[in-house]
Amino acid sequence: MPTEVILPKVDMDMATGQISRWFAEEGAHVKKGDVLFEIETDKAAMEIDAPASGVLRDVTGKEGVDIPVGAPVAWIYAENETYGDKAPIFPLVGEMPAEPTEGGAVPPTPHSVTPPSALPGVSPTGGEIGQSPSGGRATPLARRLAREAGLTLSAISGTGPYGRVVKADIDAAIAKGDAKEVPAIAPEAPIPAASAPAVKPMSDDQMLKLFEEGSYELIAHDNMRKTIARRLVEAKTTIPHFYLTLDCELDALLALRTQLNAAAPVKKTDKGEAPAYKLSVNDMVIKAMAMALKAVPDANASWTESAMVKHKHADVGVAVSIPGGLITPIIRHADEKTLSVISNEMKDLASRARSRKLKPEEYQGGTTAVSNLGMFGIKDFAAVINPPHATILAVGAGEERAVVKNGEIKIATVMSVTLSTDHRAVDGALGAELLVAFKKLIENPMGMLV
Repeated sequence: MPTEVILPKVDMDMATGQISRWFAEEGAHVKKGDVLFEIETDKAAMEIDAPASGVLRDVTGKEGVDIPVGAPVAWIYAENETYGDKAPIFPLVGEMPAEPTEGGAVPPTPHSVTPPSALPGVSPTGGEIGQSPSGGRATPLARRLAREAGLTLSAISGTGPYGRVVKADIDAAIAKGDAKEVPAIAPEAPIPAASAPAVKPMSDDQMLKLFEEGSYELIAHDNMRKTIARRLVEAKTTIPHFYLTLDCELDALLALRTQLNAAAPVKKTDKGEAPAYKLSVNDMVIKAMAMALKAVPDANASWTESAMVKHKHADVGVAVSIPGGLITPIIRHADEKTLSVISNEMKDLASRARSRKLKPEEYQGGTTAVSNLGMFGIKDFAAVINPPHATILAVGAGEERAVVKNGEIKIATVMSVTLSTDHRAVDGALGAELLVAFKKLIENPMGMLV
């Protein structure tokens, strides 16, 4: 049997992807582990290896076209394997959305389709399989719809490729009245419809009518901007944000940073000699946030409907602006790493983020995040929480301000920070405790060295 090559899921938010480049052509001899093609997602470009050795056939995954996760894009035939002349069936995007299993992987069964070229004389919709119940084989979307409707998949005859149950089969079964009634979960405090009228967003046509024709240019959204927009709407509509702001004096931190950078050893590079590290204020903010979470462990958490997830390590995501949007690479175990390690790791992650070369595990997850707009002179702002985090720290610019000390007005370098919290997981008092712990480390930075 030929080996199926599928479009893999390389991002937790990925439902479709595009092949930006094939490294092998139809009929080429490939070896297992060879780079076969490159996937372009909204966040990164990933090289995908060949799952087997043999001859590449039935290449259906076209470059630059949206392809559903788990869909076959080609098959690899063994060197001595017979190859027919029938083209394989390519699933429609609308029929095969990805639905990961509990482990996060896309189930292989619905997409494990033998290409017709390997089954001469068999029709995709005819034969014994197509005329009998599916035996439980179905697309992920069909499985979910059947589960919600209380249907038994094994009793439904599938009309999809090789007898698989697809969305249309579920719709037909529901229309026949085969579905069981699924009890709905009533809200704790239902709001009368009259007091909460539905508000529909302005349509594209309605908005464009507000502007003079010819006075604007339409620029289509790319996948990254669509994903950012969707996640921001989800975050702001499903997470009860709560905000806390503090001012932190930076003079001691800036003095320590100058001393540490001056003491950095010299290392040899391809371009000559250079300091082994060069700390930024943001590097020290990352470290302070991580240590604050360790000092206030109840705030190092994520909310789920069934339980509170209390994290054992402080993994700090850092918002990085890239062309067309932003991404949040993560410094893992930031509480345990030295400032120099954090600094060099952050420079590497930011560089590869801008060239879209990050691996999914380098920007997925994390227990908190830092967003710094101080370099633009922004004094203060409130950031939107990025699930699964329960907190995000918005960092403003350090600037000289007049402060009162012991009844006298002094000049100090002050930085305003705002902590956004998920009020379900981190309430006001707990968030305040976390922010006070952060302020203490920033104003007494020697504590980050011990």
